[in-house]
Amino acid sequence: MKGTIYLEDGTVYKGTGFGFRGTRTGELVFNTAMTGYQKTMTDPSYEGQIIVMTYPLIGNYGVNDVDFESNRIHAFGLVARDVCFRPSNWRCVRTIDQWMQDEQIPGVYNIDTREITRRLRRMGSQKCVISTEDIGIEELARICGEHELRGDAMKTAGVSEVTECKAEHPRYRVAVMDFGVKRSILRELTARGCDLTLFPYGTKARTILDMHPDGVFLTNGPGDPEEAAEAVKITEKLVTNSNYGERAMPIFGICMGHQIIALSQGGETYKLKYGHRGGNHGVFDKNTGRSYITSQNHGYAVKAESIILHGLEVTHLNLNDGTVEGMQAIDKPVFSVQFHPESSPGPNDAGYLFDKFIELMEGGRL
Repeated sequence: MKGTIYLEDGTVYKGTGFGFRGTRTGELVFNTAMTGYQKTMTDPSYEGQIIVMTYPLIGNYGVNDVDFESNRIHAFGLVARDVCFRPSNWRCVRTIDQWMQDEQIPGVYNIDTREITRRLRRMGSQKCVISTEDIGIEELARICGEHELRGDAMKTAGVSEVTECKAEHPRYRVAVMDFGVKRSILRELTARGCDLTLFPYGTKARTILDMHPDGVFLTNGPGDPEEAAEAVKITEKLVTNSNYGERAMPIFGICMGHQIIALSQGGETYKLKYGHRGGNHGVFDKNTGRSYITSQNHGYAVKAESIILHGLEVTHLNLNDGTVEGMQAIDKPVFSVQFHPESSPGPNDAGYLFDKFIELMEGGRL
C-alpha cells in the first residue's frame, strides 16, 4: 500500500502503508521510547493522536496477549522508520501489521522519522492526516482543513458505569476518578492492597464522598484539561473535604489528574510546544533530593507561578525544560505528578509515589 502523511502546514511525507487500509486525522506527536509500542498504542491518553516513533524498528517482538493498557488501540495512526513483519518473541501471537488491521488503524513506514521529529520540535505538534489509500494531496488538504481536533476526550475515555477492581488482600478503599486510566496503574494500586471503585466522568463529589474512601485517585487521560470543567469543580469539592474531622482523605493525581487538581485550586495550564512523550525523561524530586528517569505522555503542563499563589508548592521539576512535574498542597494531604510512575512502558524509578499514597492513607485512618 501507499502511505502518506499530510501535515496542516502543507508538508507531505510519502512512504509505505501497513496495517489498516484507511484514512484518519489526528494530532501528530512523537514518542522517544525504545520499547513498549503495544502499551503506548493502547494507552487511552493517546486518543486522537498519530504517533511518530523515534526508535527506528517497530514490531520486532510482535503483539502479545498481556501488554495491553486498555481493551483497544487508542492512537489514530502509527508512523515508523521500519516495521518488522516477522517478529521473534515467545509471547507473540500477532504481528503489529495484523493487529493494526484488526483494530482498523493505518500505519506508514519507510519514512524518515528523525526529520518529522525535528519538524515537530521546531514547529510544534500539528494536525495531520495519515492515509494508506490512494488519495491525492488536494483531497488530503481538504480532509485536514475540515477536521477539528477534539479536546474533551477525557469525558469518554474512562468507564461508562461504576466499576469495581478488587485487591487480593484488601486494606484500603480508593475512589478512582477515571479519565482514561491505564491498567498498569490499577495493578500498582491493587498490588498494594487497594480495593478500587472506578467512577465515570462527571460523577458528583457527594457520590464519591458517600462511599467514605480512604483515598481518592485521579487518573491519566487524553485531551485539554481546561475542557474538563465538570471534573475541575468536582475535584475542588473533594479537596475541600480532604480534611474532615479527625480523618484525612488523601488525594493523588497523575498526568490529567495532576492538571485537574491544579485547575481546581485556581492554577493554570498551558499547551506545550510538542509535549513530553517517552520513557527517558529526567525529573528532579525536591523532597528526596534525587533525580529519576520517568515515563511521560502529555501535551499540557501546569504554570508554576499559578499554583504557588494558591496553596500548592512545586515538588518535581523536568530536568530538560524546567516545567512542573509534581506538586503538593501545603495544608492538605493532596499531591500529584505529571509523569507516569507505573512505568508502562519505561523505567520503574518513580514507584515510590504509590507507596507515599498508601502511607498517607494509613496515617489518615481513625
